[in-house]
Amino acid sequence: MAFVLITGCSTGIGFATAEVLARQGHTVYATMRNPQRSPELAQLAQRDNLPITILPLDVDSDESVKAATQQILAETGQINVLVNNAGIFTLKAVEETQMEIFRRIMETNYFGALRCMQAILPSMRERKSGLIINISSLAARIYPPFFGAYCATKVALEAVSESLAGEVVEFGIRVAVVEPGVIYTPIIDKVEKEHSTSKTNYPKINRAMAFELSSKENSIPPSGVGEVVSEIISGQRSGFRHPVGLDCEPLLSWRAYLSDEDFIGSAAIDDETWITGMTQLGKNVRPYLKTPATTSALV
Repeated sequence: MAFVLITGCSTGIGFATAEVLARQGHTVYATMRNPQRSPELAQLAQRDNLPITILPLDVDSDESVKAATQQILAETGQINVLVNNAGIFTLKAVEETQMEIFRRIMETNYFGALRCMQAILPSMRERKSGLIINISSLAARIYPPFFGAYCATKVALEAVSESLAGEVVEFGIRVAVVEPGVIYTPIIDKVEKEHSTSKTNYPKINRAMAFELSSKENSIPPSGVGEVVSEIISGQRSGFRHPVGLDCEPLLSWRAYLSDEDFIGSAAIDDETWITGMTQLGKNVRPYLKTPATTSALV
């Protein structure tokens, strides 16, 4: 069994992965920015006597990452597995996304993971053993409209992960990326709330929101991602990239079939044609397709 550090465990995939691994006997250090605001995982661990320790860790802070990793290493002498899961998501047109938001999402999704990797690599390299699992996204391989800020962070994460994998293989360290499709988590509800009150010059953003919300009906639970992480740790999965989710295969196959120009041009089709296409891909988007508020002068 392994000592596992997981970031972003307050809800969703991080929470579920911590629970899955702990129930399998791994010693889990589940971290989150503000543990006091999210006591549910600690309560679950106490109730079911799970080997989960909750620690504060803000991936945006050098000092916070250093403090958490040093505490774990002082207690255990090693961290066998790092799961970089902490992340934030936004759904906006590139033109209407403030530079501050671009920076913030890159800070967490990319630089946050990089901070954790740099903090943990020296001890792994010295032991000549370790596993780094970066939770990426299908958005690292398919770039639909209105996902630009998010896609950019996941492409960057996969690029540095693949480069790092070649650097550390001689030290017995493995790097893998997990690419969830659309997994329904509380973050989607948060984005929907923001979407419902915002104004835009790009009404087709309603399609992107409908696509996300359709995961309520047809997606694996976050624990499905945790099971894939578990299989990577156990050696049942030996590859570098690991797509996970009901929509991954059809979406990847559809994108591979289209030229770049056809993929881009598909954004201009009418709603009924788009709905039919999504149905063929297993996405029931019609109930969630709403017209957003529009304005010619954003405030």
